[in-house]
Amino acid sequence: MTDRAPAHPRLRAARRFLRRPVAVAGLAVLVFAVVVSGAAPWLSPHPPNFVDVANPDAPPSPAHPLGTDELGRDIVSRLLWGGRSTLLITLGAVALAFVSGSTLGLAAGYYGGLGDTVIMRVMDVLLAIPGFLLAVAVIAALGVGMGNVIIAIGVNSIPPFARIARGSTLLARQEVYVQAAQALGAGGRTIMARHIFPNILSPLVVQSTLRLATAILTASGLSFLGLGVQPPTAEWGAMLSVGRDYITSSPQLVIIPGMAILVVTLAFNVVGDAVRDALDPREL
Repeated sequence: MTDRAPAHPRLRAARRFLRRPVAVAGLAVLVFAVVVSGAAPWLSPHPPNFVDVANPDAPPSPAHPLGTDELGRDIVSRLLWGGRSTLLITLGAVALAFVSGSTLGLAAGYYGGLGDTVIMRVMDVLLAIPGFLLAVAVIAALGVGMGNVIIAIGVNSIPPFARIARGSTLLARQEVYVQAAQALGAGGRTIMARHIFPNILSPLVVQSTLRLATAILTASGLSFLGLGVQPPTAEWGAMLSVGRDYITSSPQLVIIPGMAILVVTLAFNVVGDAVRDALDPREL
């Protein structure tokens, strides 16, 4: 009887993740949020900016399952379209930070020298500025709008990725497989892309999952202050901002988008913690 070959590290990580019911529940919440938000054009009972002039601030009804807001717009429709905007900003900002930060960290760690010093000092300066304040400063420079919010939150999120990528690259650069590739004449870009990056991907993935929770709070906060997505575009933070003026007469205008932000942020944190534990190199 032959011994079974050991499972691939990523397969073992997936099994450890799936053994945590809370993590699976969090992942299910995120998948549900992404699917229903992405399908908002087909699932929403009304266009997000359609005004039912006969039913402003109406209670739940068959035509409006969660009621309407102060202008008569359907809350379910705006919740679905708002999730589309919020998640697009969140995922876009983290993707921008992942690509930019990983590239800068890889280059700094592999080449070293003056470039390393300059890149990391810039990252230190960005880290010294409170994250939300930095995002506000970028918005002040670029102007409001969804694209600029993605850039603002992405810039705010670059330093952690750069520092993790640089530290991991410094370790990977000493490995035998990198030295072998150098001996065979491979160029720096080839070594970084084909040999180093795949081997430092795990901590960057962990950082991505954890950063998503921060990004969604920052995006909602900017919109709440009027610096993010502008009316009449639906977005959870903007819905929360408008609803606060009616919190005593129509608390659902605050509770519904607030609960959406809370649940999705909690799910991001739960999944991020589980991914971090599953990809722990001491367990692989």
